[in-house]
Amino acid sequence: MISVKEQEAIRKLMVFLQEWDSAHRVARSHILDNFIKGNDGKTEPELELEFSQGASLFLARLAAWLRMTYMYSTCLNKLLKSIGVFLSAASGRRYLIEFLEIGGVLILLEILGLNHLKEEDKRESVKLLQLIADAGRKYKELICESYGVQSLAEFLAASSSTEAQEDVQALMGSLGRGNPKYQNQVYKGLLAVLPCASPRAQRLALQTLRGVQETVGEAPSLLVEPVLGALCSAHLEVQYEATQLLKALMAHGARPALLQGLVALLTPPGKKAFTFCDETAKDPTALSLREPVLVYVQQAAAAKAIGVLAKESAGVAEELIQLNAVRGLMVAVGNLDHAASQRHASVSLEYFVHTFPFVEEYVKKALGHTLFQRFMDSPETWYTKMDPVQAEKLASNMVDVPRDMARMQSTVHFDATIFSLVKIKNPHSPVFEAKTTPAVMAQGAINTQVITTVAEK
Repeated sequence: MISVKEQEAIRKLMVFLQEWDSAHRVARSHILDNFIKGNDGKTEPELELEFSQGASLFLARLAAWLRMTYMYSTCLNKLLKSIGVFLSAASGRRYLIEFLEIGGVLILLEILGLNHLKEEDKRESVKLLQLIADAGRKYKELICESYGVQSLAEFLAASSSTEAQEDVQALMGSLGRGNPKYQNQVYKGLLAVLPCASPRAQRLALQTLRGVQETVGEAPSLLVEPVLGALCSAHLEVQYEATQLLKALMAHGARPALLQGLVALLTPPGKKAFTFCDETAKDPTALSLREPVLVYVQQAAAAKAIGVLAKESAGVAEELIQLNAVRGLMVAVGNLDHAASQRHASVSLEYFVHTFPFVEEYVKKALGHTLFQRFMDSPETWYTKMDPVQAEKLASNMVDVPRDMARMQSTVHFDATIFSLVKIKNPHSPVFEAKTTPAVMAQGAINTQVITTVAEK
């Protein structure tokens, strides 16, 4: 038998629900304000106590109103936050299921694609999708099956809100982990963001790709063009994230194609590319960039990345030499039209010269004694004193290091490695510690994994 207290609680619930059903937009907005203020952070038992075991009745009304009005932005932000109170409630899995049963995921994803809605409304939608994804693998799969990756990628690329983009980044990262069935789809969705016009979206996508890469494992070949495109961005923060991703990709099968693409960027196309665009030809005062500007930005970014990757791995450095990176770096140093290309190429070239003696010989032969000495004395500034004749000599150099020379040189260095043996006295067993000399390590001619101890029993 129902007690008097329970009867009174049920009566209050019915009055509240009738008030909601008969209220217009302004009154409902006020009801939502009070609900959010009084119930945010509550657990499922606390919500049931508040609604006399009828919280699901109110959630059903919220979901129904969302389905009918989300296209018109009627109290949308407050409505989504109210639904979030239920979805975020501890032990409230049944609320989540009830919301999904009315097509909640599809509604939230569709909100992201409606251009007339506010960014803050879309951000609340992303937050609800994150709550759904946090519930487990099958819920991540549901979002992906509902074309969620495509919707999120498009919103990330188009959004003007920093906070919203960061929320999407977190959600995409979550969908890429613990979701083996669709992790490749997430990976491709992030790659699709890279050609967009938003530097912030590019940076966030590159960061997320680096995390997802560890889960995906082998890198698909289709990543080469978008990753190199991002590397050539005029925004340094994008270039940095692209370089970090490249470093992670050096351990995967896409490495040869990426290195080949980097080296190709060092040598701009012929004179036909160095023309003004149509708008500039028609109006000389128009603020329109020449095509070479982009070509030079790409050249500088590639030169910088090559130096970073070569210093990370001797194997990568050798592959770059075989791909004629040395010749390309010399071409970039001779580009008097772009100081950044000269600076980054000179620093990277210095590493190859100091690390590989045979590269030093070829570069010295190409530059001549005087110019080579200037380079060795001040590699970071020598190009500023270069005259057009010297620059042309570099840009048109025909240095062609034999493809097998790097591998042969590495083998010679390995065979000639000098080990210092330090005997540690021990009454039971003599132990010898072997270390590579700093000079050999600096040359990068052998693997950086050092033999630390050799025990003789």
